[in-house]
Amino acid sequence: MAKDRFHYIVRNALEKDGWKITADPYEINVDDVDFEIDLAAEQLLAAEQEGRKIAVEIKSFLSPSNVSDFHTALGQFLNYRDALDKIEPERQLYLAVRLPIYKSFFQRRFIAVSVKKYQLRLIIYDVQAEVISQWL
Repeated sequence: MAKDRFHYIVRNALEKDGWKITADPYEINVDDVDFEIDLAAEQLLAAEQEGRKIAVEIKSFLSPSNVSDFHTALGQFLNYRDALDKIEPERQLYLAVRLPIYKSFFQRRFIAVSVKKYQLRLIIYDVQAEVISQWL
């Protein structure tokens, strides 16, 4: 499967944020269905001395329709989250989106309500600085 246009930017941003990339891509199989999530990462939390594990699906939102891109992203997110719940429930799934898309499209009321309703965890990343701007 082709990597998202901003795949390596998100990977670099996570590494700058102290995350160790443990899989690129993160391939899992649940009930004879194969899934390929963009990244898996781990971070040691010094205060608690336990590892925090995440999986990240990266979306560019570059097509002519942000709504169509959101439909795809939401469907993937829900499927991946269900799969992770079965095989690795301690790993939290995040959807990574560019800062300008978050500031514009993700602020629309319908989209914001959907994000809340479906409990999407978001990583907002800055393409130019190659950093994580926000975790939601």
